[in-house]
Amino acid sequence: MTQVHVPDPVVRHPPAPDLDLAALGDALRARVRGEVRFDDGTRAAYSTDASNFRQVPLGVVVPRSPDDAVEALAVAREFGAPVLSRGGGTSLAGQCTGAGLVLDWSKYCTRLESVDEDARTCVVQPGLVLDELNRQLADTGLRFGPEPATHMNCTLGGMIGNNSCGATAQRTGKVVDNVARLEVLLADGTRFWCGETTDEEYAEIEHRGDPRAAIYRQLRRLRDEYAAEIRHRFPQIPRRVSGYNLDSLLPENHFDVAGLLVGSESTLVTVLRAELKLVPVLPERTLVVLGYPDIATAADAVPEILPHEPIALEGVDHKLIRDQQLKDMNPQALAEMPQGRAFLMVQFGGATTEEVDRRAERMLAALHDSPHEADVAFLDDPARETELWQVREAGLGATAHVPGRADTFEGWEDSAVAPERLGEYLRRLTALYEEFGYASDTGPSLYGHFGQGCVHTRIPFDLYTTDGVATYRRFMERAADLVAELGGSFSGEHGDGQSRGELLPKMFGTDLVAAFGRVKAIFDPDDRMNPGKVVAPYRLDENLRLGGAWSPADPQDLYFRFPDDGGSFAQAANRCVGVGRCRQPDTSSGEVMCPSYQVTGEEEHSTRGRARLLFEMLHGHGDSPIGDGWRSAEVRDALDLCLACKGCKSDCPADVDMATYKAEFLAHHYEGRPWRRPRSDFTMGWLPAVAQAVSRLRAGPLVNALTRTPGLARLATLAAGIEDREIPAFAGETLQQWFTRHRPAGDGARGTVLLWPDTFTGHFHPGIGRAAVRVLEDAGWRVTMPTAPVCCGLTWISTGQLGMAKRILRRTVRELAPHLHEGGLVVGLEPSCTAVFRSDAPDLFPGDQDVRRLRNQTVTLAELLTEHSSGYRPPRIGGSAIAQVHCHQHAVLGWDADKGLLEAAGVDAEHLGSGCCGLAGNFGFEQGHRAVSEACAERVLLPRVRAADPATVVLADGFSCRTQLHELDSGGREGTHLAELLASGLDEVPEPERPRRGKRTAVAGAFALAAAGVVMARRGKPR
Repeated sequence: MTQVHVPDPVVRHPPAPDLDLAALGDALRARVRGEVRFDDGTRAAYSTDASNFRQVPLGVVVPRSPDDAVEALAVAREFGAPVLSRGGGTSLAGQCTGAGLVLDWSKYCTRLESVDEDARTCVVQPGLVLDELNRQLADTGLRFGPEPATHMNCTLGGMIGNNSCGATAQRTGKVVDNVARLEVLLADGTRFWCGETTDEEYAEIEHRGDPRAAIYRQLRRLRDEYAAEIRHRFPQIPRRVSGYNLDSLLPENHFDVAGLLVGSESTLVTVLRAELKLVPVLPERTLVVLGYPDIATAADAVPEILPHEPIALEGVDHKLIRDQQLKDMNPQALAEMPQGRAFLMVQFGGATTEEVDRRAERMLAALHDSPHEADVAFLDDPARETELWQVREAGLGATAHVPGRADTFEGWEDSAVAPERLGEYLRRLTALYEEFGYASDTGPSLYGHFGQGCVHTRIPFDLYTTDGVATYRRFMERAADLVAELGGSFSGEHGDGQSRGELLPKMFGTDLVAAFGRVKAIFDPDDRMNPGKVVAPYRLDENLRLGGAWSPADPQDLYFRFPDDGGSFAQAANRCVGVGRCRQPDTSSGEVMCPSYQVTGEEEHSTRGRARLLFEMLHGHGDSPIGDGWRSAEVRDALDLCLACKGCKSDCPADVDMATYKAEFLAHHYEGRPWRRPRSDFTMGWLPAVAQAVSRLRAGPLVNALTRTPGLARLATLAAGIEDREIPAFAGETLQQWFTRHRPAGDGARGTVLLWPDTFTGHFHPGIGRAAVRVLEDAGWRVTMPTAPVCCGLTWISTGQLGMAKRILRRTVRELAPHLHEGGLVVGLEPSCTAVFRSDAPDLFPGDQDVRRLRNQTVTLAELLTEHSSGYRPPRIGGSAIAQVHCHQHAVLGWDADKGLLEAAGVDAEHLGSGCCGLAGNFGFEQGHRAVSEACAERVLLPRVRAADPATVVLADGFSCRTQLHELDSGGREGTHLAELLASGLDEVPEPERPRRGKRTAVAGAFALAAAGVVMARRGKPR
């Protein structure tokens, strides 16, 4: 081998201990147009990714343009600060953790700069989300090919950094196969475009004699020195992602410098722009699901399927299916699976349905004549295909926190071998699980991109104890030996990061690992780009987010009992696995979370960011930037823009429930110092008590009249500490007052049902309650209603006044107990209050039998009429409707019953993918929230309502949703409750009460009554 001079491999250098962070921050603010953040809250939010690792960054820069990032790196260079370039922050191997300056591209650098349809290329900025790119390309008939499971929130820059793949890589290959050119920036300020390089282009570059020429010259010499070793040691398999792509420099790969840099995990360069190759969209697809007795047998069939050229070939085992069933994920899709304990999902694509169906049938015929015949489910319905595909995409979240099972972790989650050896690998990997005590019927699931030999799994490593961490290390070393023996890759998709960087000599040998070090020295000799990853790596058991020394201050004096987390707030805060589903920029999927992130684009205002701050607040590590526990101002500020919509409770694959965490935090944050609470906590939190006082005094009309006086409404909102918004008017007669003189109709043959008189329906929109009574009696129910003042405690819960909320709920449960003991059902009309009975109350009183009865016997109006009213047929209404489903209904109650009831009534109803309306109970009224509240509504909801046909009904069961529609510019449209719509099909239905648009009404006079509530709250913490 000819010896040539190349720079010495780098040795990892930590940041200079005398680095002046204040001066660095000041210099960045002076020279960078973007946002510069060195506060403790931001540093905590960016301390980890989706991996096992944690490193607190120096600070964060959010550049407004690629040129802005160039200036940020120049400042970092002057101070000797390390830099980490970050996309969506979903890396599973620790690439996005680092004790340096983080560049977050995802907020502003999100442009699709150009598209060349003829060349099938486009130029993008690194912060653009993959799904958004493909949406913008839709009219061209082209798309970017690789599509990881995180396609709704992963950025193109992050995909380039990790050399991402996804299921579509079966057809389109890895990211490295789909990049034409990159514009890159080195730590020393060198900037250039790179890609494949002909000999003529190389000669021209070298002739310039600039820093780029020096880099190319050194790379070419290094390639020539190691070419034989590269060809010999690099695995010849579809999914080799580990290590640097030295093979891209080989002559047969056209000296592709961009290819070398793809997958380098921000350790060599910062990517400023990328020119991507695009592929035609396949208009028709069909999915065949094959059932086998076990996962290894399913893998054995893969080589027989590959010649039929599927565009995706995925494998899942019965454990993944079971985990999703335990978490009630994708229930309709799971019902479509064939018989078996392991499944191959084989997708074909083409120009016509007939074409793809023929190819699928030829594959099935071939399998029929082989030892690999399977039970079959054949689908060419796009809706059913999408549902089944969600089963596979939900793998990471579904296996992270499963009820009754130990938590699972990444580490060995994306190894890859040749497809021909996949069955052998799975059998030997399963034996390794058994040897290390990780295997059981509830042990790790196995799934992945089987058509390319890539296996995903999360393993129940014990990362909480020193012995458990030592066992984790031994397993990783043994698993690496196994994959190396089979000629595979430690990473087939997620990169090496810290999880596997230390193990690379086992796969590549010492010579090629030394070559990686020389590549690092060529691009980054001072080791300022994401140090400690790939080259001179941290150990795989270093910088652990948990680890044997992790010792959080787990509070015991809790209001919520967190029954699904063993009563531990620390475990609840640790639920987030970093997959970033809360960071998807739109709600087209029908999901709700996370409305504040969708509006602000801020990590700190995502569910994940808040979970990170709560984790750091517990101070399990000595270097945690959050040191004040429950009193933390940083955590309070991060939670301030949480709408408590509960979207994450259903949409987060790890079941993070940030609304509950927020309420618990606020209760402790203000404990013993209620005077520090914002005034709105009392005016909004004690609203039910105020409403009861107004109704007892029959003062509603007087209060409304007073608040229509010019100028008085604004004075009232200022005194109340709330935004200058129109406050709904009190009804002249409450629902309970009306019900005392109501004469029942019908025979009540179905029995008695209790209609819950929630504060919002009862005191503000009682017409909805009257309509519900009419509908229920028409359906054959006898309706009863409490006569005493009752409340679910929702407003106290949402403002974190949990002691009072528990008092209120205890009183309510006592009031309802006789009805519950007789097995009677409770019907809720307001989704947020109904959700309290179904979710919050059991979490506050998990051992109370009457609370359990209340949870089990509380139903929505639609559930009662569809599931408990056999033979009931709703009135024929017809027409069309668009439904703004309340966030709490989406998260806790579901809308399936409503959908079925509307169909039976002949209503063509569209469930709007609009997410949260933005009012979210008290949130939109609290000072400082109006802009976010309105921005949430303007994203999807208000434009869709304005554009709707005038004859289309706007369904909005939630009081908040109707209030938002009434006050903001909805084109003059008002929201209609399901009860009102059903009652409209009956005779002699009174007109529902609604405040007139344009009149400013307020409960300002009643806010004086809330002073009594403030005094009561200051008497101490009721438990």
